[in-house]
Amino acid sequence: MVTSLLLAAAGGLWWWAAKDLPDEAELAQFSSALPSTVRDIDGNIVTTFARERRIYLAYNEIPPRLVQAFISAEDKTFFEHGGLDYAGIANAMLTNVAGWFSDRRPVGASTITQQVAKSLIGNEVSLTRKLKEAILARRIERIFTKPQILELYLNQIFLGRNAYGVEAAAQAYFGKTSNQLDLAQMAYLAILPKAPSTYSPVTANARAVARRDYVLRQMVANGYISESDRALASAEPLVAVRQVAARPSRPADYFIEDVRRTLLARFGDSEGRNSVYGGGLWIRTSVDPALQQAAETALRDGLLRYDRGKPWRGPVAKIEVGDGWPARLAATSVAMGFESWRKAVVLAKSGADSTLGFVDGSTGSMAGSAAMRPKQGSVLTAGQVLRPGDVIAVAPLPNGGWALRQAPAVSGGMVVEEPATGRVLAMVGGFDARAEAFNRATQALRQPGSAFKPIVYATAMDNGFTPASIVVDGPYCVFQTRSLGTKCFKNFDNMRPAGPQTLRWGLEQSRNLMTVRIAFNTGMDKVVAQAKALGIGDYPPYLSVALGAGETTVLKLTNAYAQFFNAGRKLVPSTIEMVQDRQGKVIWRRDNRACPGCAAADWNGEAMPRPGGRPVQAIDARTAYQIVHLMEGVVTRGTGMGLLPLNRPLAGKTGTTSGPRDVWFIGGTQDLVAGLYLGYDTPRSLGGYAQGGTVAAPIWLQFGQTVLKDRPKLPFVIPAGIRMVRIERRSGKRVFGPWPGPEERRSPVIWEAFKPEAEPRRARTGEGEVLGPSGRRVRSDAEFLRNQGGIY
Repeated sequence: MVTSLLLAAAGGLWWWAAKDLPDEAELAQFSSALPSTVRDIDGNIVTTFARERRIYLAYNEIPPRLVQAFISAEDKTFFEHGGLDYAGIANAMLTNVAGWFSDRRPVGASTITQQVAKSLIGNEVSLTRKLKEAILARRIERIFTKPQILELYLNQIFLGRNAYGVEAAAQAYFGKTSNQLDLAQMAYLAILPKAPSTYSPVTANARAVARRDYVLRQMVANGYISESDRALASAEPLVAVRQVAARPSRPADYFIEDVRRTLLARFGDSEGRNSVYGGGLWIRTSVDPALQQAAETALRDGLLRYDRGKPWRGPVAKIEVGDGWPARLAATSVAMGFESWRKAVVLAKSGADSTLGFVDGSTGSMAGSAAMRPKQGSVLTAGQVLRPGDVIAVAPLPNGGWALRQAPAVSGGMVVEEPATGRVLAMVGGFDARAEAFNRATQALRQPGSAFKPIVYATAMDNGFTPASIVVDGPYCVFQTRSLGTKCFKNFDNMRPAGPQTLRWGLEQSRNLMTVRIAFNTGMDKVVAQAKALGIGDYPPYLSVALGAGETTVLKLTNAYAQFFNAGRKLVPSTIEMVQDRQGKVIWRRDNRACPGCAAADWNGEAMPRPGGRPVQAIDARTAYQIVHLMEGVVTRGTGMGLLPLNRPLAGKTGTTSGPRDVWFIGGTQDLVAGLYLGYDTPRSLGGYAQGGTVAAPIWLQFGQTVLKDRPKLPFVIPAGIRMVRIERRSGKRVFGPWPGPEERRSPVIWEAFKPEAEPRRARTGEGEVLGPSGRRVRSDAEFLRNQGGIY
């Protein structure tokens, strides 16, 4: 009876301990957490996402001598037992009973299989955990072969220095791959599973060497090495590489962070087989390192240009400069934008000169003669305003020493996109991602100002207007409501009205009065519907939206322009090309269109295969080209003339909001579109002189001079259904004799893009007589303009 009760109790305990453990099917699916690897557009590794530094090796890739070292150190009967070492368990029980009333931690007799099991259920010190560990170890032995168990173990164990597995540990401690280690180094790694910090090669070198030599003796006893091999290895000093904290990624910081957020939303953090931090994913992004570097440099230089001459805003922070100042300095966040800039603290003053301390503990000096403006109207030197404990940014001088630097208070964002695909090739979200994680390219909602006007003009040309339609640049007021009264609009900077002008001239010169008149006659409901179709935003049908009062992001507005450049086809901006799991299987792809024959081994003599599916039009292809053609005029004759030095077909639009609080430029070539804005995070005036053409466009110019110099000068593609007609540029009238001059900017006659149904078909028949669209003669310009749908 007693025996039966004991057996029942034991069975119940076994069932209770085993009920929540992974079953055999779950164990068969087990895999170690692996870092996810991010690649650029060319396939080069950019960074990894990981909480555990691990480099997975198959069993046949692990050096046999390294396997033997771990077996000698951890489980010499590994190939003989079935998961549990019963003799070792009995010995551990006797030891623990003898030390029952002491504070000593109980010892175990865990086999390698049990250590694999422990990694699955946790490291709690209890008899319950040991029982679960034993049950799970038996299951593991039934599912996996001995080599498979060793593969799991040698890739799973923590060995210190944030290294999981032998390959990561070999690199962390010795700067080598595991197959480059010598015998002494392999024996050292084998002592680490018990307690890596206890056997530190730096702080506990003697203890680590003694334990390493014990493992070498065990390898001799087990027949793995000879006595002479042991003697040579024991004589070798234990020297590890210096442990250096990994520097945060610098290239494409904002881009990579956007990729990370996208992946987390799609695949999750650390739960699941394809999680971002443990799934071992391979992520091909669209970031182009050359374009990314050019965009970062251009935007940062532009921010500094604008901020130059602004008052000194004081040190970033203040810290104690006593013992331990390097650690306190390292913990201080300082925006440093450029690779040459360094974070420093003023340690002492000698007259006007300052002694600087850097994060690595080194020191330097900075002369106190550098002039700065601590407040408006006064000029002081660095020596007069800096004090010990001030945390600052500095840059090296060519002749030695350091110069004071200051991160700009103004910020901005920039996006570069490929209009043929919607791939985002570069993204900059501010001056320095290390100090400010907020991505202004994707997260900052800003008013685009006049950069929104192409959407108004595109909607108008889809509703009866043409580039040659005449619109009055004159006073324009609308009644809003009884409480709000009448709203009267005005041109930027109160520029005088210019009277009747063509649509082209209105966009080139960015005239507000013409834009609101066009928007009103087209219908604001149609304008905001077009903005929504292009993905810019969902706005109420207010006239102020036509002047860019609705908020959007740089990414959204740049993508809208890219759709104009892509013949009006719908684009969804993407930073990720595809994602593969750890076996290389594609689990997500940006472009999922089928393409039979695209992967053929050889050409079959037929036409080039193309992906299937029909593109979705966000706007009529002909209208899209008309807008691009108008924006070419913005660069050639209008507010974007600062980009003329690029000397290539280029279209774009400037933007300046009220205040002005933000300045924009968005534009590009047939195969590249880039957009950017500058503004304070808390919107305030940039100063009356700041405009899109004078502050934002020069940044685009610097970017373009870098990335376009080796690219072919491609003309913009004219879609089917567009008629190019010679017109007189200022009047919009068709001409038959003259031809556009060689210098397009000054030529009175230009080629204009029309839809066939709107193509001007008139000709002057005599002085004062004009042939209208129906062929009847009209007697005055006013009557003629009314017949053409103009607003006079």
